[in-house]
Amino acid sequence: MKHMNVFNTLTRKKEEFIPLVEGEYKIYVCGPTVYNYIHIGNARPAVVFDTLRRYLEYKGNNVKYVSNITDVDDKIIKRSIEEGITFEEVARKYENEYYHDLQGLNVRLADARPRVSDHIPEIIDIVQTLIDKEHAYEVENGDVYFRVHSFKDYGKLSHQPLEELEAGARIEVGEIKEAAADFALWKAAKPGEPHWHSPFSEGRPGWHIECSAMSRKHLGETIDLHCGGQDLIFPHHENEIAQSECASDKEFARYWMHNGYINVDNQKMSKSLNNFFTVRDISDQFGYEPIRYFLLTAHYRSPLNFTREVMEQAKSSLERLYTAREQLDFLAGATTGTEETLKAVADKLKAEFIEVMDDDLNTADALSKLFELVTAINTTGTLQTKEAIEYTAKVFDELAGVLGLLYNRKTDEIPQRVKDLVAERTEVRKAKNWERADQIRDELAELGYIVKDTPQGPQIIAK
Repeated sequence: MKHMNVFNTLTRKKEEFIPLVEGEYKIYVCGPTVYNYIHIGNARPAVVFDTLRRYLEYKGNNVKYVSNITDVDDKIIKRSIEEGITFEEVARKYENEYYHDLQGLNVRLADARPRVSDHIPEIIDIVQTLIDKEHAYEVENGDVYFRVHSFKDYGKLSHQPLEELEAGARIEVGEIKEAAADFALWKAAKPGEPHWHSPFSEGRPGWHIECSAMSRKHLGETIDLHCGGQDLIFPHHENEIAQSECASDKEFARYWMHNGYINVDNQKMSKSLNNFFTVRDISDQFGYEPIRYFLLTAHYRSPLNFTREVMEQAKSSLERLYTAREQLDFLAGATTGTEETLKAVADKLKAEFIEVMDDDLNTADALSKLFELVTAINTTGTLQTKEAIEYTAKVFDELAGVLGLLYNRKTDEIPQRVKDLVAERTEVRKAKNWERADQIRDELAELGYIVKDTPQGPQIIAK
């Protein structure tokens, strides 16, 4: 079987993506800390790696896909104080909002969606193992730290020598640790904070240990792929590797993929710059599907620049795709053509689509192949046989489905009321009753339909 190639952050080169078990991929994607609505930067890994999952499955693989929820964190505690509710209420509220946004973006739910708060025993178990193997140590206030110097490969993901990483580290007020680069595995609880009983103290997990515990429980000690945003390479993913491999004495993840940053109007997104946009804000203005489309328009490792203009372009591009797909449905019922040439074009573009997706998930070029098919439909569609049109529609749906697009297409039978209005419109246009024709156009729009006049007759298109 031919495997796709991916850029492995660990080796800094493209490699053939071969799973431990042929035809089965175990993938872990870092999910959000649920203290607010997700922003456009959070949406990029969700959409990108959902597309990777779809593509691997399209090629006949089974994918076990896990994405976590961080529901124990300083930011959640701070928000709970601000809102006067418990940290659990904050976490559940924004977890639900997160899944609402994922549904809007057509991101399929992960096979497992573990929460930190549900995995405290597993976290404590790994921390104790690290202490027993002298990779971690307890301090007098009940905190537990990972001993970075005990892991000789520390820095292998971020490709930074430990000396450089130590130079940028510091010991914060209240921390008691052997070296500045050591990081917390367990934190003794401060007054009013959520806490759990452990052999070390009444406390809560550090940030990094959670993913090691949840990944091991749901996918095993060695996984095929770990994904996330570029900002997680260091320290989060670097620390995950260190603690996981020291605990198990096995390779943690064989491949690592990281998506690039999103800028806003060519500036880094920041609340201080007043250019911080949540997915909910953007969807209220443009809808969800244009956001998904926008996030696929550049290679996932490249930076992506968000502007209102590019969102308008995304809406227009989607309209072209929807119109072409509706044209195929229309032609399948009306065509009297004799050519079969569109079949060969569809097959050629499908092969090219697979080729670019195999090359490190190049969704930008994959979209261009879909639009080449749109051009072929628009230029030769009326000449094709019904069989050629139906075959092309099948390919069109396959490729759009891999990208997770065209999920708002209305495939139900057109209501009789709409058909009657279109028939009336045809008659009043013959009678040159343009006022009534305009009224019918407005009535159709309210019902969610538009009419396109073609040489084969009026085409009804769902908006």
